[in-house]
Amino acid sequence: MQRRGSRFEVRGKNAVAMCALAAAGLLAGCRQDMHDQPKFFPQRGTEFYADGRSVRPQVENTVARGQLHEDNYYYTGMQNGKEGNAMPFPVTMEVLQRGQERFNIYCTPCHSRVGNGAGMIVQRGYRPAGNFHTPRLMAAPIGHFFNVMTNGYGAMPDYAAQLKPEDRWAVVAYIKALQLSQNAKTADAAPGAQIDSLSSLAEREGLPPNFANEWVLPKTAVYGTPNNQDNGIPQALSPNGKSPTPMGAAASPEPTNGKPQ
Repeated sequence: MQRRGSRFEVRGKNAVAMCALAAAGLLAGCRQDMHDQPKFFPQRGTEFYADGRSVRPQVENTVARGQLHEDNYYYTGMQNGKEGNAMPFPVTMEVLQRGQERFNIYCTPCHSRVGNGAGMIVQRGYRPAGNFHTPRLMAAPIGHFFNVMTNGYGAMPDYAAQLKPEDRWAVVAYIKALQLSQNAKTADAAPGAQIDSLSSLAEREGLPPNFANEWVLPKTAVYGTPNNQDNGIPQALSPNGKSPTPMGAAASPEPTNGKPQ
């Protein structure tokens, strides 16, 4: 007598048969149009277009989203091919605070907190940075600083990727404030404002007596040269144009055997 399979075996066989039937139906309806469709490879030729190029030229006068830059001065700092000398928007306390924040992040390693070009990496032997308090940069138009941050200048790379245009202008405003801070006169203060000397402020804050001394570039080795005067790079003058004097607490150690400590 032949033994029939259990009902579980019968159900299993039916399920397998149905799956096989469904798979066959799917395979029968699957076509290779998506796989074999005409397509272009970058930088390869094609017979589809008359000029033989697969990459199509941009439509004339097309501007990418976010790149209109209709206000040319705002994005370049240039007017009629020359560096302009005006801010493209009003300078408020918020703008100065933003400029100070960005300056302290990106500029102080080379230019220092006071903008004298003696930042920490310069004190450790890197090439001296620009001193914002020299006569040349004091007289430079506002657009010059924006242009330098946008395109770089000399050994300084551009900072267009780190600073958006609005922030570059904010840094420019703060640089002008730094220049004023190091060359301010009593007459520049508002009427009735209390005026204290830096030495008095330093004393009240518990800072060393030489904190308010005039500053100069430190005598550290630059690219293996014993000191800055030996490599053709002049030392910076103090803000009032006098001869350099020691930096006091801000000075780096004197070289030992021709090498920076």
